[in-house]
Amino acid sequence: MNYLTAALVIFVLEVLIALYVHDDFVRPWGGDVLVVVLLYCFVRGVTRLNVLSAALAVWVFACFIESLQYLQIVRVLGLEGNAFARTIIGTTFSWSDIVAYTLGIVLVVGVELVMSKRQAV
Repeated sequence: MNYLTAALVIFVLEVLIALYVHDDFVRPWGGDVLVVVLLYCFVRGVTRLNVLSAALAVWVFACFIESLQYLQIVRVLGLEGNAFARTIIGTTFSWSDIVAYTLGIVLVVGVELVMSKRQAV
């Protein structure tokens, strides 16, 4: 499976989680872990960045978006009434989101290392 196909599959999974899962674990933790995996697959599918560069770029981007939530950027920009902006940017800062993003990136790098070792054999 190539990176863009993986990104599409994960995107569909994320939409299904958003629409149908309303719990205290899968939606907040699974969704946040998967979102960085989704972004990583997309970045790897459209750029020539190596594993570590893409992983770091995605993690920094995710943390940047989370910091915008801390700054209440949706409110500052007057977008509280815009459901799309609230969904994409988010409205609530959480350290657990940063932990989930970190776990997602560690998962991605781990899978990439295992896959590269398998291909080398």
